[in-house]
Amino acid sequence: MTHEMTHPANREIAVQFDSVSFAYGDVPVLENVSFHIHRGEFAALVGPNGSGKTTVLKLILGLEQPAAGRITLFGGVQSVANRQTVWRNRLGYVPQHPPADHSFPVSVRDVVRMGLLRPAHGYNAGTKAAVDEAMEQTGIAELAAKSWRALSGGQRRRVLVARALATRPELLILDEPTAHMDTESEARLFETLGKLKGGATILIVTHDMDFVSALTGRVLCLGDNAHQRGIVQHPVELAHENSTHHGDTGSQESNLQLARVLHGENIPDDDCCENKL
Repeated sequence: MTHEMTHPANREIAVQFDSVSFAYGDVPVLENVSFHIHRGEFAALVGPNGSGKTTVLKLILGLEQPAAGRITLFGGVQSVANRQTVWRNRLGYVPQHPPADHSFPVSVRDVVRMGLLRPAHGYNAGTKAAVDEAMEQTGIAELAAKSWRALSGGQRRRVLVARALATRPELLILDEPTAHMDTESEARLFETLGKLKGGATILIVTHDMDFVSALTGRVLCLGDNAHQRGIVQHPVELAHENSTHHGDTGSQESNLQLARVLHGENIPDDDCCENKL
């Protein structure tokens, strides 16, 4: 059964690209890209390596500026001027690669605290509560005093998710969050994200073109045949439970509820918003 994506007209937009183009020098990456994600939505950005997914992330984070078009976050234009405010107060980001120095002598709690990025305010009861809540949400409370270097890859990934959640973000972006994760850690991660769905806006970035989490309500596809430098939307349908899928650790049986991306069908960017930018 294909998922239907319904978006009430009065639902606020969290992320919007309006006719955005971008190039690195003379090499075009994105051309006339338009899409939007609603507040509280769970979306997936899929595409092969080199298709421009990282560029889209950089544009959302304000690390790059479009050559043409406009990007807005929560109704405000994303720019260098407002980047730090947006980053600190409304955005949570989980990078694809964890910190390279695994020997750095820091505890799990210290890593999660780093997500607050508010040294001027110190570490008070409010920030401590936010850190504790983030660790509970991700199931790593029992690891609080453990050294970062003693963690498994899956545990490190969940710590980075907790670090992002400590800011209580309105928009949570996860870049290849299940890379090098075992199936148990993957299941725990998506259990956490399922609890957040509907509150925070969640964007998962993945190079898996065939399957996404069944939590997904919107699939944005980059580098798809005729739309090499654009984004198209595809519907999804629920896959059978315990489907075999191909991840970074090879083929594996997954207990996650998955949805299959239907690449043969395109759907238009919905026109629920009368005031397109």
